[in-house]
Amino acid sequence: MTTVDDDQAMLRSNLELIGREKINDLEEVLNFVGQYDVDGFHRVPDNCPAEFTWDYEKGAKPQLDKLYEKAKKAQWNGQTDLDWSIEVDQERVVVANAEANSAMAQWDPSALAGTVLEKWDEKRFVEFGIENQNWMLSQFMHGEQGALLCTAKIVETVPWIDAKYYAATQVMDEARHVEVFSKYLDTKLSGHYPMNAHLGLLLDDIVSDSRWDMTYLGMQIMVEGLALAAFGFIHMMTTEPLLKKLLRYVMADEARHVAFGVLSLKEYYTELNAAELRDRQEFAFEAAIRMKDRMVMQEVWERMEVPTADIIKIMQSAPERDDFQVLLFSKIVPNLKKLGLLDAADGWLRTKFTEMGAIAFENLTDSTEEEDAFADGSPVDRQVA
Repeated sequence: MTTVDDDQAMLRSNLELIGREKINDLEEVLNFVGQYDVDGFHRVPDNCPAEFTWDYEKGAKPQLDKLYEKAKKAQWNGQTDLDWSIEVDQERVVVANAEANSAMAQWDPSALAGTVLEKWDEKRFVEFGIENQNWMLSQFMHGEQGALLCTAKIVETVPWIDAKYYAATQVMDEARHVEVFSKYLDTKLSGHYPMNAHLGLLLDDIVSDSRWDMTYLGMQIMVEGLALAAFGFIHMMTTEPLLKKLLRYVMADEARHVAFGVLSLKEYYTELNAAELRDRQEFAFEAAIRMKDRMVMQEVWERMEVPTADIIKIMQSAPERDDFQVLLFSKIVPNLKKLGLLDAADGWLRTKFTEMGAIAFENLTDSTEEEDAFADGSPVDRQVA
């Protein structure tokens, strides 16, 4: 990530921002596959300054204070508030989900022609569905650990006591999310995947940047915003009752998290100059591409031993794939608009999201108006479904 000085608010190329000229270069995306670090740990330099404040006046930022008070009442227990006695048969879940969402589950025979998938039998397609489940929940888990680290960093670095108070409640939320996704993977599914390589690049950028607002922008707005949309989509699609309830509880927390980012950054971004705003725009664009690349799920294709040329043929013949990826930005675009980043610096980011096909979401409700964000009580008490 490059900081743009006041007199250097120049346009950077896609190559400089995302490492390639063409956004939709599938071969470049697929060639980058996530792997576990050999020692079992992944360490990222984090040189941000921890900031004390001697201004302890609670409620100086009323909207953040309100969110903090709601968050204290919204806690739930992942061990006791979910019914872990429910049995999950992955094969049956894959089949049931395909039957319930038949329009989206169909493979185009013309897209499969000439590829290894053309020779797959029903059992092999079910195996692919199982691996897809394992991969998806693994990425949710890894992303929640990234959010855990980033929110702990926000407690350290944000200058306002109301934000420190709220961020502390989010640390608890994120620990709970890592816990429940990990338990679901370990006890209900059949294997973990390493962190997707593109998600890993993004989280490394967010963690290593020393500026507190970049942690907010990268995690609270971009990663959490996409997660909220993805959780909602999977919640709608799945027929498995334990996962459905787990996702709904997590979504209730995530709505607050994204609202926290919008409320914290909106006022701050009015104080930045054009060059500083361009820097934030470029990072938002880079983050959007990393998350879009993540959805190619190259780790699954590799495990299923599908050649790169076959994957490219299948994906290029499936325009609904791009529609799904764009749909995941439905929570992000209105929040970036609320922050003023879409139209700052001559509307550079608006142009980029228009090219991605995601600008149509700009007038949707932003996360400060999400029903769950300021709701009273935990999702258990409210009996969310």
